[in-house]
Amino acid sequence: MTPEIANPTNVETPVTEETAAETAIQKSTAREYLESLVVTVILALFGTTFLIQAFKIPSSSMEDTLLIGDHLMVDKVSYAPDFLARLLPYKDVDRDHIIVFRYPLDPETYFVKRVVGIPGDHIRVEDKQLFRNGVALQEPYAVHKSLRTEDYRDTFPTLPSPTAFPNWADQLPTVVKDGELVVPPGHYFVMGDNRDFSSDSRYWGFVPRENIVGNPLVIYWSFETSSEEYRRTGAADYASRMFEILLQFPQKTRWSRLLNLVH
Repeated sequence: MTPEIANPTNVETPVTEETAAETAIQKSTAREYLESLVVTVILALFGTTFLIQAFKIPSSSMEDTLLIGDHLMVDKVSYAPDFLARLLPYKDVDRDHIIVFRYPLDPETYFVKRVVGIPGDHIRVEDKQLFRNGVALQEPYAVHKSLRTEDYRDTFPTLPSPTAFPNWADQLPTVVKDGELVVPPGHYFVMGDNRDFSSDSRYWGFVPRENIVGNPLVIYWSFETSSEEYRRTGAADYASRMFEILLQFPQKTRWSRLLNLVH
């Protein structure tokens, strides 16, 4: 049998008022820290769900407006869902807005593009020139970096559409009228500013309104990197990327882009 350690005086130690007060203060402080942590987590979840969220640019499709390695703060309030529209400063998605949205073919993936057509608009491209409702658009943000001309990419819509995704190739004839694409209700036609190197509505179709997450507000940080870096998603690749950032932060940060507004 394990012997018990006896109290030498065989008398219980009394709990004084001072000891009780210290215990109460410790419990109160611990509870305050816990409550603060819970409130912080709730506010963070609410903020990233409904107010603002950070995204990074992994591809060149929006050059030269947005570069690979740009980190954006995206406003999720302005394009609030219908059930929040009465509570938040809601605005309609309009022409030439840059939007972040869930890719229709893979809703877990986010894309960023420019809206070139809203419901009811008639869209066509002739020899890389974009026309909307019969008017040739002046687009200072649009760039063409390929010297080669491709029929479907640079003259749109073209039927049949050999380079489009199959479902969109089947749908396209139903939304073309007199050689122009007509944007249906509740949908948007988007294109990248880097027109020759952009996977956009020309190839996979319209963006439903419910897929739109928000619009980029500001570039809060920009780091020189490549699209291939973002495609490597293993743990070792992530660690290597973090090491590179720490090692070359001053040299590769694009300081001139910090806090630039996105438009």
